[in-house]
Amino acid sequence: MTLIGENLPKVDSLAKATGRARYAGDLSFPRMLRGRLLRSPYPRARIVAIDVSKARALKGVAAVLTGSDLPVRYGMLPVTQDETALAIDEVRYVGEPVAAVAAIDEETAERAIALIDVSYEPLDPALAIEQALDRVGEIGIQRMVSLEFGADPSPAEHRREDLFFYEGNTHLALEEHSATALWRKGRLTLYASTQTPFHLRTILAKAVGLSEEHVRVVAPAIGGGFGGKLDPFSHDVCAAKLAMATGRPVQFTLSREEVFYCHRGRHPSLMRLETGWTRSGKLVDMRFQCALDGGAYGSFGVVCTYYHGALQPTTYDVPHYIFQAARLTTNKPPCGPKRGHGTPQPRFALEVHIDKVAEELGIDPIELRLKNLVGPDSVTVNQLRVTSSGLRRCVEVAAEASGFHRKHRKLPEGRGIGFALGAYLSGAAVPIYWGDKPHSQARMHLGSGGRVTLYCGATDIGQGSDTVLTTVAAEVLGIDPSDIRLVTADTDLTPLDLGSYSSRVTYMAGNAAREAAQKLKALVAEIVPGRPFRQAAALAVRRRGSLEALGSYTPPPKLGRYKGSGVGPSPAYSFSACSAEVECDTATGLVRVSKVTFAHDIGRAINRKAVEGQIEGAVHMGLGEALMEEQVFHPSGTHRKPSLLDYKFLSPLEMPEVEIHLIESMDPGGPFGAKEVGQGPLLPVIPA
Repeated sequence: MTLIGENLPKVDSLAKATGRARYAGDLSFPRMLRGRLLRSPYPRARIVAIDVSKARALKGVAAVLTGSDLPVRYGMLPVTQDETALAIDEVRYVGEPVAAVAAIDEETAERAIALIDVSYEPLDPALAIEQALDRVGEIGIQRMVSLEFGADPSPAEHRREDLFFYEGNTHLALEEHSATALWRKGRLTLYASTQTPFHLRTILAKAVGLSEEHVRVVAPAIGGGFGGKLDPFSHDVCAAKLAMATGRPVQFTLSREEVFYCHRGRHPSLMRLETGWTRSGKLVDMRFQCALDGGAYGSFGVVCTYYHGALQPTTYDVPHYIFQAARLTTNKPPCGPKRGHGTPQPRFALEVHIDKVAEELGIDPIELRLKNLVGPDSVTVNQLRVTSSGLRRCVEVAAEASGFHRKHRKLPEGRGIGFALGAYLSGAAVPIYWGDKPHSQARMHLGSGGRVTLYCGATDIGQGSDTVLTTVAAEVLGIDPSDIRLVTADTDLTPLDLGSYSSRVTYMAGNAAREAAQKLKALVAEIVPGRPFRQAAALAVRRRGSLEALGSYTPPPKLGRYKGSGVGPSPAYSFSACSAEVECDTATGLVRVSKVTFAHDIGRAINRKAVEGQIEGAVHMGLGEALMEEQVFHPSGTHRKPSLLDYKFLSPLEMPEVEIHLIESMDPGGPFGAKEVGQGPLLPVIPA
C-alpha cells in the first residue's frame, strides 16, 4: 500500500481555506426571492384563525403559505410520520413554523411576517420529563420499550443502583441551515445544507405532491452537521412549495436563533441503572431504565430510544440484561440525532456507575473493566455481532500512556484522573427506509485521456469523507488522489447513498468506492493487459470508448428477531478508551481539564491526520457537554440561551492537551480494514 495511512491533505482544503467553497447560503440565482417563517410564540396552543391578507397585499410579496397549503405529514423515520411543514390546528413548541412568506428581499419578507395575524388559544404545556410523566394520557408517549435478554441471572453477591440525569444540548454547527429551491419545466431542484440528500428527496416529493423523478436534491459544501442537518425541515419544504407557486427561485437561510429552535439535538435523559456482581468483579446482570424528553415530534427519537440500551453489551459482557425506556412528548423543540445519537447519555451513566462499583468492591476500576470486556468474534447478549475488537489494547495503551495507576487517588487535593470506555457502530445494518436497496453505491467513469471520475451520493460535512473516498479509489487504481474528479451528493448525478449519519460513510461508501475501482481496474486490464492502470487507462478508452463500473455495499443481515432489533447491529464496531486529568478549584468550583489521553480502535486509519482531527473534535464536543453546554428553556417555553453569546461552549482556550493513540485491529469487512471514527470517540470523554 502507498496511500493508506498517509497524512494526505483534504481534497477540499484549498477551496475552503481560500473562500472558494460554495455553501448553500452562498448560492444566488436571477430573480431569487427570500423566504421567512412566522414562528409560534407559544409552547402549546390551538390555532383559532390565521389572516394573511395584509401580508399578501404588501408590495414585494410574491406568495404566502399556511398549514392548509402543506397538509401532508412526513418524518425522518417510517414509524413517525408526525410533522407538517407548517402547523395546521395546533402549535406544540415555541418556534414551530406557522406561516411562510416569499418576497423580493429579507426586509420585505420580515415586514410581511409581522403583518400576519394569528389568533391562538394557549394550552397548558409540558416542559419537562416529570410534567410529561404526570400527563401521559393528555400529551402522550412516543415510544415504550421493554426488552429482556439472556438466561435467568445467577445470584449477585453485590448490587448497586444509581440515578442519573443528562441535560440536553445542541449541535452548534458553524453554518446555519439554508435551502434554495428552483422550479423549472415541471422539475424541482433543492440546494440544501443536508446530510441526507436522497432521503430529503423522498420526503420533499411526498410533502409537495411530486414523484421522486421530478425532484433533485443537491448538497453543496456543508459547514458542519453532527446530526443537526439530517431531518427534513420546514424551510426545505416551504422553499420548494413557494418556488412552485411563484415560478422563481426561493431561498431560506435561518438565523442562529432559528437554528436553536430547529434543534434535533441531544435528548435530556433520566436514567436508572442497577447491576449485580460477584465479589471478584464479574458482572452478573444489568437493568437499565430511562425516560427521554423527546420534544414535540418524532425525528430520530425511536432510534435514539433504542440506542439508549443497545450498545452497552458491546463493551461489557452482560449475562442477563433488562432494558426499559420511554420517549415522552414535551412542548419543546424536537430532539433527535446529535453525534452518537442516543448513546452518550447511557455511556455516561454506565461508566460512572462502574467506577462506583469498583470503589465498593475494592477493585481497581481498570481491572474491573478488563474482567468484563467483550472479545472479538463474539455475539452479545442482545444478538449484536462483534467482529474485530482492539478494546483490550485500547484500555492497556490509554492506561499506560496516561500514567493512570501512578496518579489515581495519588494526586494533590483538587486534582484527579478518570477513565472510561466507549463503543460505536460503523454504520447501521438496518437503513432509515424500508426496502432492499443497497446502503451505498459508487460509480466510476473513465473518460477521454484516461480521466477518472468517481460519483458517490455521500455528503462530506467536514469530516473528510471526500478525501477518504478518493484515497480508497486511488489506492486500488494505483494513481494519485488528485487524478480523480469527485462528484458527490447530487441525486440526479450520483448513485444512491443513505447520507452522513451513524458513522457509516468510510465503511459503507468506502467499500462501494473500493468495489467500483476494482471493477474498473479489471475492465481496463481486460482491454489492455499487462500494463499498470495509469498507463493503460487512456489506451483502453481509445479502443473501447468511455468505461464505467458500479460498486455497492450492503451490510450483513442482523441476527436479532425481536422488536427493536434493527437498532444496534453494525458490520463493525469501533472501541475507545479515554483518560482525563481534571483540576478543580475547591474554593471557586472552577473545573479545568488539563490533559486527555485517548486510544481508539480505528480498524485501520485511511488518513491518520484526519482520524486524529476527528478524535480531537470529539474531545472538544465531549468536554463541552460535560462542563457547560445545555439546551434549557424558560417556563414560557422560550430558549434561555439562543445565541453563540449565551450558549456556553468550549473555546480553544479551554481545550486541554490531547494525546492520541490509534489501535489498528484490521476489520475484515472494512475498506482496507478501516472502521469508524466520526462519533465513537465522543462517548468515553464525558464520563472520563
